Amino acid sequence: MIRGFLFDLDGTLVDSERQSGEAMARALLAGQGIAIEQSDRDYVVGRSWMAIYDRLVERYPQLTWNREEVIARTAMMREDVFAEHGVTVLPGVRELIARTRHEPRAVVTGSSRVEVTQVLPLISEHAVFGVIVASEDVLRSKPAPDGYLAAIGQLGLAPHECLVLEDSVAGIAAGLAAGCLVVAVRAGNFGGWDQSAAHRVIETLEQLTPSLLAELAAIDPRDYGSPTGSRP
Repeated sequence: MIRGFLFDLDGTLVDSERQSGEAMARALLAGQGIAIEQSDRDYVVGRSWMAIYDRLVERYPQLTWNREEVIARTAMMREDVFAEHGVTVLPGVRELIARTRHEPRAVVTGSSRVEVTQVLPLISEHAVFGVIVASEDVLRSKPAPDGYLAAIGQLGLAPHECLVLEDSVAGIAAGLAAGCLVVAVRAGNFGGWDQSAAHRVIETLEQLTPSLLAELAAIDPRDYGSPTGSRP
């Protein structure tokens, strides 16, 4: 039985990672005099701030900001980038957010909390989550299950009662390691991640219909051993 919904943010609900890459580039140029390369912008897609910052430190030893400051400066620049380019809400998101508004649910993301609070109001009036697990709330980012386990604990549910919605390899692995049912969504998979480890792969969240949810509810994630095992 599916009782809770655990949503990844970027690449699952919205397409905002490229705006984040642009905002990070602007922040580093203005505040540190560092002109990052396109590959650094692309690296933002599907990855947590932990991984992004570690890459920046490795590639730009002149960087003096700590991770929290990079996040904060990027978030400030994102306001301008969103004003210029907006944010794309992925297909079926608004409908699903409205449909699950009375269900136990959480956002579990590698983005910072300030970034989450920037984006959610741009989705819809129903994009209000009592539980948000952001990058600063866990010691280990995806693919570690820490974020999903924290959200499950706060919701008071068992892992096998929760449906994880993801786009990236790391996110799918995190959901599986947490013991959840995992559905991967292709619509925001701009990094071309291999999503085959998920229990189901759908094109858009428009396909997450009540009939598909009933079908998914018959799957017990506890019946699967290794997350690399075959999926139905």
